[in-house]
Amino acid sequence: MFIVDLKYIVPLEELDEHMKEHVRYLNKYYDQNIFVASGRKVPRTGGIILALAKDEAALKKILMEDPFYKHRLADFTITQFLTSQYHPDLELLLK
Repeated sequence: MFIVDLKYIVPLEELDEHMKEHVRYLNKYYDQNIFVASGRKVPRTGGIILALAKDEAALKKILMEDPFYKHRLADFTITQFLTSQYHPDLELLLK
């Protein structure tokens, strides 16, 4: 599993101009069972995406499609971790 940490680097008004396109992008990868959860940080300085991808290279390719990446609205940091414990309701998703 991967944690994608977005840090906004433009004013929120500029970011919001691309929000609908960003949500469509997210939904595309929810539909493919790649993205598990996503949302804004509090305070609104960026966002987090939890992703299941076969490897970091595949995830990077996916992230390059994000309008926030394409328009240079955010910096992206990827952290991979191995799930050693999780809630039983997540078992089907993580296997």
